[in-house]
Amino acid sequence: MAEAQAGGAGLEAASKLLGLSKRTVERWRLEPTARDRRDGPRHRPDNALSSREQAQVVAVMTDPKYAGLTPKQLVPQLADEGIYLASESTMYRLQRLFGLRQPARPLTSRHVTRATAMHTATGPNQVWSWDITYLPTPVWGRFFYLYLVLDVWSRRIVGWRVHERENPDLAADMITQICKAEKIDPVGLVLHSDNGTPMKGSSMLSTLQALGIVSSFSRPHVSNDNPYSESLFRTLKYTPAYPRFPFANVEAAQRWVATFVAWYNGTHRHSAIRFVTPDQRHFGAELAVLRKRAALYDRAMKKNPTRWSKTRRNWNPVDFVVLNPERSATAA
Repeated sequence: MAEAQAGGAGLEAASKLLGLSKRTVERWRLEPTARDRRDGPRHRPDNALSSREQAQVVAVMTDPKYAGLTPKQLVPQLADEGIYLASESTMYRLQRLFGLRQPARPLTSRHVTRATAMHTATGPNQVWSWDITYLPTPVWGRFFYLYLVLDVWSRRIVGWRVHERENPDLAADMITQICKAEKIDPVGLVLHSDNGTPMKGSSMLSTLQALGIVSSFSRPHVSNDNPYSESLFRTLKYTPAYPRFPFANVEAAQRWVATFVAWYNGTHRHSAIRFVTPDQRHFGAELAVLRKRAALYDRAMKKNPTRWSKTRRNWNPVDFVVLNPERSATAA
């Protein structure tokens, strides 16, 4: 090790080459007479999974039915099916042990600056967020435009359109049609967006005023003050099903978006709302789902209490959601 470092190798790289951690080498240098403590536990823990149980967990994780699901998504789905096998951390540990982890898709890290306008939603159809994103076409520099409206409380996509241009008239018509389709009284509903032309066009603003909808906008010249819509668009464009090639026409884009919305609303378990689907939360099925999961976990704790070092997983519903919380509110 000393020779490798003298030759210019870094301690971390040289340690890794020998199958050691940097911290282990540093500890050995501080305690040269200490014994090697890398032999792990001398006895198998009493609460460890048996070989049969490990095999059962691995079989589920490699089942095509659950392909592409991380343990974070798999655990709630199994709970909804009345199955408890192991904790999320145990599944991650078995993935590492058996080499089952898939390389993560590269994501662009973005810092989100919160807007000064803060809105709190305690139920569906109180605060909506909407935005427009580009969809690629075969023609360089030309795009289709996906208009998409999200309910902030339930994360449900309540409406969308794909058009060949950005236009406030199209946006105003979309909002009007969504209110009719959702059969809601829009008076007092908050609609948050950025400061784009379709969002602040005269026809759009007059429509919102006529409907009684409260307009909310991001700060001027700040492009990332609409976090819920931005997060949804990132999910849309990083989903494995996102097409590798441009959309041939508007109809092709509409078909794909319709499939995505059906999956996102009805199948996708959202991490910010206790891994229920947006539809379950939006239409009131959330409580029954979470109670069922809690009962399953209570039974699992009673069956093997030594495997639980802490209380069971939190399956309580998220009571409210805040759009652009202030720093003090976030800290509290």
